[in-house]
Amino acid sequence: MATEFIRADGPSTDKSRRQAILKAHPEVKALMGRNPWTAAWIVGLVGTQWAAAALLARYEAHWALIVVLAFGFGAFVNHALYVLFHECTHNLVFEPGWSNKVLGIVCDFALVFPTALSFRKYHLLHHKHLGHYELDPDVVSDAEARLIGRSWWRKAIWLSLFSLSVALRPLKVTSQRMWDPWIVSNMIAVIAVDVAILLLAGPFALGYLALSTAFALGLHPLGGRWLQEHYVTEPGQETYSYYGPLNRTCFNMGYHNEHHDFANVPWNNLAKLRAAAPEFYNHLRWYRSWSWVVWNFIFNPEMSGYSRIVRGLEARPEERLAAE
Repeated sequence: MATEFIRADGPSTDKSRRQAILKAHPEVKALMGRNPWTAAWIVGLVGTQWAAAALLARYEAHWALIVVLAFGFGAFVNHALYVLFHECTHNLVFEPGWSNKVLGIVCDFALVFPTALSFRKYHLLHHKHLGHYELDPDVVSDAEARLIGRSWWRKAIWLSLFSLSVALRPLKVTSQRMWDPWIVSNMIAVIAVDVAILLLAGPFALGYLALSTAFALGLHPLGGRWLQEHYVTEPGQETYSYYGPLNRTCFNMGYHNEHHDFANVPWNNLAKLRAAAPEFYNHLRWYRSWSWVVWNFIFNPEMSGYSRIVRGLEARPEERLAAE
């Protein structure tokens, strides 16, 4: 069993496929642009979560009911909000960049944790340097991959704590400064909202929101989304799409090959992009079940944190240090 990443020397295929699609189907340019209605979805979903949290607090719901509702309902809403601040990250809502940043912060008002603006900074690096070990924060560190291992229980624990992994991942990208005025503003605004929820609705309301986020990023059918995107199950294929029914709950986030090819196409046009250029996507491996993706990752001993195509890593970090 391999204990290192799948190494590649050449560039990722998304840029070359984009050029080929534009040449074969110039009409897809009409799919590019912004969708201002995304802002209404953001406000509506944040309001929905606040209302649910307030009702649970108002009627002093049992903690077991809070857990069940967070898993079965809140996780889907908060996962959708993660997708929508991803839209904001690519400036796909309004034209001014600052307005998209503000909307991203609004998404965090139901997510409890101030992540929208730090995600924006590091996710754009992911697109620019897909698969580059030192520059792509979406790739786990060598140390984290070894910690995950290949036993089912370690992989299950890691996926349960995936939000912690995501929070620490930027530390691997030492070339990027973490703090800037927008990230500080994001943190201050979200902490202020969290305190207000705690004071006005109580700890169970805030706990419901926090659990909803933890499930959206963890051991849940939605957790398959985080594995689906780039964990290799087809030799040589770096990015994967999901075309199952849960796309209806998360603004077509499963269309990940399409998104990497055209990051300037908003969520409502991604399915149209695939339909316009089927010959570029039909031959690629794709998934119809996120639950299967989770099951396969956990119980398939061949799958691990090392199941990623990586560039710019000639040796393990400790091997490079020894060589120096």
